[in-house]
Amino acid sequence: MCQLLGMNCATPTDITFSFTGFAQRGGGTDHHGDGWGIGFFEDKACRLFIDHAPAVASPIARLVRELPIQSRNVIAHIRKATQGEVKLENCHPFVRELGGRHWLFAHNGNLAGFAPTLDGVYRPVGDTDSEHAFCVLLQGLRAAFPDGPPSLEAAFDEVARLVPPLRAHGEFNFLLSNGQGLLAHCTSRLWYVVREWPFREAHLADMDMSIDFSRETTPADRVAVIATAPLTVNEEWTAFAPDELILFREGRPVRKARTA
Repeated sequence: MCQLLGMNCATPTDITFSFTGFAQRGGGTDHHGDGWGIGFFEDKACRLFIDHAPAVASPIARLVRELPIQSRNVIAHIRKATQGEVKLENCHPFVRELGGRHWLFAHNGNLAGFAPTLDGVYRPVGDTDSEHAFCVLLQGLRAAFPDGPPSLEAAFDEVARLVPPLRAHGEFNFLLSNGQGLLAHCTSRLWYVVREWPFREAHLADMDMSIDFSRETTPADRVAVIATAPLTVNEEWTAFAPDELILFREGRPVRKARTA
């Protein structure tokens, strides 16, 4: 099973601490060694790093861990291949344009017997069920909003409508963002934590590393971190309900819907 990591913030924030622990799951504390990727939004566009090497041993992952890129929306993924070869074009997150903005997507799960009809505007580069599902979502959003959704909030209800036919093929845990916020959908397993003032110390679950966020933050900061499994051992993480879609804005959940 792949691993997802997302971050949505009220102010530009780096994901160095969370990603350091998360990367250990890519061949260190877990067996997900079939590639990884991370995308950082900067307004309408995202800065994307992907590699088909295990995250725990990837020089690119080491660069990301040591380079505190600040962003308000981040999506990362560690791959355990179920469909598609271990190669660069099958690494998540995937990125496409819609409405003059980049859209970023990562999926955890397996969609069996999934062979969607695509209209040609969005087509997969690789051969994963995940990238096909992303194309279906964007194709549906483009049909509903020919000029692109005016906001991620406007897209929320349409995404909720598009999920059930995809979910019918299997597990469909995913993260989706266009830089205005972050959408997270859970089929089986997804958690989130909101860090806000007064901040406190957090300790990673996958390695012996702690950080005192009260020394690094201000009262204006607020951060929501979403992950397949909790990244820290001393914070109160909230489990998503099965088939729950949540929109995160300004570092907190602002809308929720059930997709089944």
